Amino acid sequence: PLSQIPAQMLQDCHGVAIVPNVIKGSFIVGARHGKGLLFIRDPDGTWHAPVFITLTGGNVGWQVGVQASDIILVFKTARSVQGILSGKLTLGGDASAAAGPVGRQAAVATDGQLQAEIYTYSRSRGLFAGVSIDGTVLRVDQVATGMYYQSPAPGQPVVIPTSAAQLTQAIARYAGQQVQVTPPEPQSQFAQQYRSDRPAVLQDQLLQIAPELFKLLDPQWTAHLALPLSANPNEVPDPNALAAAVAKYDQVAADPQYGSLAGRPEFQSVHSLLKHYQHSLIPNAQTLQLPPPPINR
Repeated sequence: PLSQIPAQMLQDCHGVAIVPNVIKGSFIVGARHGKGLLFIRDPDGTWHAPVFITLTGGNVGWQVGVQASDIILVFKTARSVQGILSGKLTLGGDASAAAGPVGRQAAVATDGQLQAEIYTYSRSRGLFAGVSIDGTVLRVDQVATGMYYQSPAPGQPVVIPTSAAQLTQAIARYAGQQVQVTPPEPQSQFAQQYRSDRPAVLQDQLLQIAPELFKLLDPQWTAHLALPLSANPNEVPDPNALAAAVAKYDQVAADPQYGSLAGRPEFQSVHSLLKHYQHSLIPNAQTLQLPPPPINR
């Protein structure tokens, strides 16, 4: 009890983030990085299945060493939760953050003295302690969320895996919410909204960097190398049109007379991403049918 997160801190929180095994390494300049989960609670007490997040931060000072720890963040305001869901959140910058109370400090959690939006904890050897990690940046990892939550078919809600449902219910119990013996499946709206499949991420990157290439070209070349992509990430281009676009970029890259264009980093970036994007739309085979490996002689 003297080295745990007070239950009062969780009873009225708007969200909880769990980032296990955060690696902090330093040699003069320190840095930390970790991946974890963000659980969000609605005002009516409903907890949502988690979305994946990343935690990165750094500090400068004379220090040497590497350590790993588990980080817990308790979000006490709706604004702090919306901050991370809107893109990224910097602790101490976009939202006030402070080391959370533990043990005998539990009474402080209910007497109005705590004014921060987010309280941060670090666990080492099973014991929790408040930790200050100002400057740390939290982001939603849309690709990891999209890889974990799969839809049975396009347009259908994502499926919540059993492990995610069980962990969400465990968080609800720690927060003091009464949970049925056979609880209903956690809400999937956040998992649906903040997921992004790899093709969608690659498509977004292409739409961002292609204009840099087209700035170098005249209208005739711009039309020739135009991409058959829509701003809507859910709209998949026609496979034939995509293949034709890739063929045009391949032809330019292989022809020495266009070396001044093919050697530009803007062209190479679009060309590489376009091929990756085309490949990402091909369903993955479960296994490769290969002959026996070669025999070393």
